[in-house]
Amino acid sequence: MEKATGLDLIGSDINNYLRKSMEGISVKMGLIYAVLMFVSLHSFVASDSQGDALYALRASLNALPSQLSDWNPNQDSPCAWSNVICDSNYVISVTLSDMGFSGTLTPRIAVLNSLRILSMQGNGITGGIPEEFGNLSSLTSLKLGNNRLTGQIPSTLGNLKKLQFLILSQNNLNGSIPESIVGLPNMITLELDSNHLSGQVPEQLFQVQTYNLTGNHLNCGVNFSHRCESDSNNTDVSKKSKLGMIFGIIGALICLLLGGLLFHVWKNKRRDVFVDVSGKGDPRIPIGDLKRFAWRELQLVTDDFSEENVIGKGGFGKVYKGKLADGREIVVKRLTDCASEATFQSEVEMISVAVHRNLLRLIGFCTTSTERLLVYPFMHNLSVAYRLRELKPGEQLLDWGRRKRVAIGTARGLEYLHEHCNPRIIHRDVKAANVLLDEHFEAVVGDFGLAKLVDVKMSSVTTEVRGTMGHIAPEYYSTKKASVKTDVFGYGIMLMELVTGQKAIDFSRSEDDGVVLLDYVKKLEREKKLNAIVDRNLNRNADSQEVEKMIQVAILCTQASPFDRPIMSEVRRMLEGEGLTERWEEWQQVEVCRRQERERLQRRFDMGEDSVYNQSAIELSDGR
Repeated sequence: MEKATGLDLIGSDINNYLRKSMEGISVKMGLIYAVLMFVSLHSFVASDSQGDALYALRASLNALPSQLSDWNPNQDSPCAWSNVICDSNYVISVTLSDMGFSGTLTPRIAVLNSLRILSMQGNGITGGIPEEFGNLSSLTSLKLGNNRLTGQIPSTLGNLKKLQFLILSQNNLNGSIPESIVGLPNMITLELDSNHLSGQVPEQLFQVQTYNLTGNHLNCGVNFSHRCESDSNNTDVSKKSKLGMIFGIIGALICLLLGGLLFHVWKNKRRDVFVDVSGKGDPRIPIGDLKRFAWRELQLVTDDFSEENVIGKGGFGKVYKGKLADGREIVVKRLTDCASEATFQSEVEMISVAVHRNLLRLIGFCTTSTERLLVYPFMHNLSVAYRLRELKPGEQLLDWGRRKRVAIGTARGLEYLHEHCNPRIIHRDVKAANVLLDEHFEAVVGDFGLAKLVDVKMSSVTTEVRGTMGHIAPEYYSTKKASVKTDVFGYGIMLMELVTGQKAIDFSRSEDDGVVLLDYVKKLEREKKLNAIVDRNLNRNADSQEVEKMIQVAILCTQASPFDRPIMSEVRRMLEGEGLTERWEEWQQVEVCRRQERERLQRRFDMGEDSVYNQSAIELSDGR
């Protein structure tokens, strides 16, 4: 055997080194490949589960075929779907606001553990908030306001430690506020207003930077009563806590000063901004949030404002029906009294921020040198007046249950305008014709946008009386001063329209019955003939006790003195069964005293006339 040389040994070492190196590289490459395969597979599985969850959400919301049509379960990733935003192939945002959904929320979306934003405001979503939402551990913003959600707020939402914004306002949620959600470490905004929440408010909630509890039945405790709305059913506090009252007055004064300062800044700088009626966040909302329609665009959609497309006429102008290029049906209000562009724009600014499910939402506007137009969504069920008195054969009647919902929904809309807007908004023409009905026959107050805006005082001088005969409060005629109480009067007449189906003034009624609906209803109520009041179209399918209660609320709203009328939050509570009995008994006692006083004065007047005549006769008979 030949002895190996040094060169051979070196070559052998090199070969061994290369072989081992290649083996090492192979192992590393294999590991890298395995990791890549695992990541790819995990991403695929995650993407698949995300798509399934979102598709389940689309189904549960009862989306139409034309809505979210690109949400295709056969597609590998939902990241290309509309209204969905992803980061590294994980869904982080789903925004489905104002799309008209009417279904429910599925718990299946709880698998989206990277989801940061879930916004579904302004739909008609029903059912409860799934407890599984507490598993959305990355969530920073949950916005479900302005829907029809029911049930209680899940305490599991307290697991969302990153949550900053929780908006559940304008729903039908009940029960108490879970303590678990008020102590979340990153909470910035908590809006729970306009629900049916009750019970004690956890004190930790008042440490949240921005919150809204109005329109509930909450007990805020003695120390914090001044931080809740004045009509929150906190009677014990209002009676027992002078300290709370003082704080409330101080708070109101501060609000007045801030409101005046904000208005002064807005008036002098004349910026293109909207006032934020909620008083939260940035008070300036760019006017670009509303669509500025071109004159030509509105000409096209209304067929050059054809008379055939006119669906209404009012004191402010004609209303036309049209359809936008995207298929949405709209109405265009073409104003006849053309204010200056600056005045018109300031009105538009104020209208646009009054957003509530029982108020007609402004879509956009158009202004030229001679034209002023407002654009709203079309309400397919038209107005309450139409459903009461102009129904065509085969069309759906307003049954008693729907009339009750209309009464409460209209009260909520007016309550929002009067008590939650700053400056408050006075409608000036509340009547059945100005209450529209959406696809679910829910009340939507329209035509409030052209009302003048007043400050937080109770009245404002105007140059002319706006309104409809039979709906106008007596003090408005004499003083030309409108207040929230003039709206309450008109609302009371509207309640009478709902019960009777009749117009506010009807010359077909006999003189004995009374041409004015208010006189007619009060007469029959005194005579205890409520059966004669009820709309015959209801075919006696109305609960007599509920009819009596609605008439009682209507009479309280239409008292001659505006100071005796309730405010709209009280009206809403009475319709919901709270406080009516006491208020009605009090009114009856006062009414008996008034009637006795009127009779006494009448007797004195009659006796005075006789004594005058007798004295004259004596003087004439005496000798001269």
